[in-house]
Amino acid sequence: MVPFWMYNEIIMALSLSIKNVPEEVADALRERAAQNHRSLQGELLHILESAVRPQPFQATALWRRIQALGLKSPAESARFIREDRDRR
Repeated sequence: MVPFWMYNEIIMALSLSIKNVPEEVADALRERAAQNHRSLQGELLHILESAVRPQPFQATALWRRIQALGLKSPAESARFIREDRDRR
């Protein structure tokens, strides 16, 4: 739930402020905003929303990642585990 406050019976969203941002971080944020065709404010809001929004599980994306990493089948994984246990 997004916090809101009331001003003259108008509901306003909460404003946040970050102090003492290093210049190199600010520059990187400005560059990222430009690459994404957003204002700095829009980019910051997007980053915050992405950080707190639950991400749905995507089995297809996970499978592609496993394939890209070159991970093997469950049977081969079981063999690795047995070998590791036998070494102990």
